[in-house]
Amino acid sequence: MTIARILSIAGSDSGGGAGIQADIRTITQLGGHAMTAVTAITVQNSVGVSAIEMIDADIVIAQVDAVVRDFGVDAIKIGMIGSRDSVLAIAQYIEKLDPLPIIFDPVMAASSGAELVNDDGIAAFETLMQSVTLLTPNLLEYERLSQSISPQDYPCDVLIKGGHGEGRVLSERLVRDGEEIQRWQGERIETEHNHGTGCTLSSAIATYMGQGDDMIDAIAKSRQYVRASLQCAPNIGAGHGPMGVPKI
Repeated sequence: MTIARILSIAGSDSGGGAGIQADIRTITQLGGHAMTAVTAITVQNSVGVSAIEMIDADIVIAQVDAVVRDFGVDAIKIGMIGSRDSVLAIAQYIEKLDPLPIIFDPVMAASSGAELVNDDGIAAFETLMQSVTLLTPNLLEYERLSQSISPQDYPCDVLIKGGHGEGRVLSERLVRDGEEIQRWQGERIETEHNHGTGCTLSSAIATYMGQGDDMIDAIAKSRQYVRASLQCAPNIGAGHGPMGVPKI
């Protein structure tokens, strides 16, 4: 029996709704083996983030290298990185790997609004994107990145998430070389307990692609998984609480 080996490079969320915790939960439930490289430790709950401790870039890369050399890797999900040094170190490491799916969720802020990366870190994202298969920004992140990168110049495919849009029906758009190649739509699920949607979506896509699905199928299945997670949220926390774990 073989199992897809999925590496999550992301921050730790003490509230368990997003970050490494959401990635491990998603990867494991979808049948993959979750490996991790922690980039930051956040002190947070459903109400907000009160402190962040960045992990040294050398330690981040040491974690990545330790699991890749021993277990191997079938897909990588990258989430919150935080510092410019870590962004550039990760970019340098992954460009040397054999081709494999690399999904980058360019996390810039928590659901509560707290900033999770500074301007220098965001400026370095473009270097990392050179080796990425799919970028998964929300509308706000895409708008911020597009201030310095034109839609035609993104070096990877881009899934623009619609959760920050207005209206009853939301759309996710897959864009390649500035042109939309696929669109998914769904009715908004009204809940405050939506912390970790981006982390869950990107780690699900990485898992499905690591298991052999093509990008279109992986995105479609991951969207359904996130929607099911929102619908079974456990209703805990005073603010943006965690999503649930759906039966699949």
